Amino acid sequence: MARNFADLYEHAADAVPDRLAVIEGERRRTFAELDARANRLAHHLANAGARPGTHIGFHLHNGIETLETLLGCFKIRAVPVNINYRYQAEELRYVYDNADLEMVVHHRCYAPLLEAVRGQLPKLRHSLVVEDDRGGDLPTRSTPFEWALENCSPAREFAERSADDLFIMYTGGTTGLPKGVMWRQEDMWRVLGGGIDFYTGEPVADEYQQSRAGAAQERPMRWFILPPLIHAAAMMPTFVALWSGNTVLFEPRFDPARVWRTVARERPNVLVITGDALARPLIDAYRAAPVDASSVLSIGSGAAQLTQSVKNELLELFPGTLVTESIGSSETGFGGIGFAQRDDDPGRGPRVNTGRGVVVVDDDGHPVAPGSEGWLAKTGNVPIGYYKDPVKTDRLFRTVDGRRMVITDDRARVEADGAVTLIGRGNMVINTGGEKVFPEEVEAVVKAHESVYDAVVIGIPHERWGQLVGAVVSSVAGVDFPDLERHVRAHLAGYKLPRRIWVVDTVARTPSGKPDYRWAAARAAAAAPDHEVR
Repeated sequence: MARNFADLYEHAADAVPDRLAVIEGERRRTFAELDARANRLAHHLANAGARPGTHIGFHLHNGIETLETLLGCFKIRAVPVNINYRYQAEELRYVYDNADLEMVVHHRCYAPLLEAVRGQLPKLRHSLVVEDDRGGDLPTRSTPFEWALENCSPAREFAERSADDLFIMYTGGTTGLPKGVMWRQEDMWRVLGGGIDFYTGEPVADEYQQSRAGAAQERPMRWFILPPLIHAAAMMPTFVALWSGNTVLFEPRFDPARVWRTVARERPNVLVITGDALARPLIDAYRAAPVDASSVLSIGSGAAQLTQSVKNELLELFPGTLVTESIGSSETGFGGIGFAQRDDDPGRGPRVNTGRGVVVVDDDGHPVAPGSEGWLAKTGNVPIGYYKDPVKTDRLFRTVDGRRMVITDDRARVEADGAVTLIGRGNMVINTGGEKVFPEEVEAVVKAHESVYDAVVIGIPHERWGQLVGAVVSSVAGVDFPDLERHVRAHLAGYKLPRRIWVVDTVARTPSGKPDYRWAAARAAAAAPDHEVR
């Protein structure tokens, strides 16, 4: 049996055909309806020349058609490739070209950018346009999505699929050009989509286990997915939910007030977020206009950290709700889960119980002893490597003592009880006078101060020390710099104190909620700091 994304969805569609699969505003699709429409799209793409292995971009924000596009690609063994819809023309041209896209499905609001670079993309030979609330009548040469579906069969008439079929996830990371991480679909299922039980670490029995368990539920769970589907932090829980016969909810764009109205109306049980970037505005919106959120049993954050002050607020506002943090990346999949507690040390990174195959290793790839620091690594089911980048593949993907592993740039410490505490990204470390400072550690403490709303910490070039610690922060009522300095010194060594601080209206973040370090560095280079510590 092939452990393939399309097969896994079809098992659920056969088990619970009349159950709601997806909700987007007033629109709904049952599992059978979503399956039939994905079949129609798959036939259209095949008629347009798509074959197993054809790269098809999805240049889409969250919505029903985004799911239909992903499933339609999987059904014919084509490879869907995520396109960051916040990219501008040159960034888009690079990703479309680097990913060798032959086809793309896009929302109409992104038509101007696509048309601006279409002439520079000789491999792109077919495109479909999905209508959206911001697209209006923007001109495009793309074929209407609904017309394509109307003219094709809803039947499942496809060749047998393979567990080796590819899934590619493009990730921009915090630095450098975007790169495509290549996964076998079975490997990704095992660690990113539910093939491993997140709590026991044990493999599921067979590819039907999730659909069987879902069909046995009298009341399926509802998962409200807030991050964009172009990131693994949203892709993972979406397919976990669908393969298990549960319902997913989407909003086209993140609007915190609208999120709470949807919570009150649709009664979701799981709220999926990415760190402070989504949590803080959600907290503000809830305080401004509380709703009945008693249906929410769990708030799960991935891809970006929750600072301790935010955890405290979530636990205060929703005392009966479990607040979790999971670690992982496009290169590792799910890596472990931790549970938020009140009034923990704001300077400590996320502490998680790791999943199967997650280890902390030294520079040579050997496991470190409890109490030691090293690099977070993943063994077992790991990606094939980076698309068209053998140099980077050889650097991160290694075979050590007969075990293939991916060694990430994340620094971590193994605790005495076997849990793992994340320290920070090694490629973002600040070297100040020979001392290493991880931005995430400082950001967590700075954001825990009552006068700071958000912050990004960066290294500032310095003639004597090499680098100084700097911070770009936002505040609601102004930053109390003397008290902030006392607060940081109470939690961290003096060399970790931000010596240059810039205050902005809004701290920029990536679509996945991660700090935008390139933006912060450019902001710092463009103006004198608002505060200096001599």
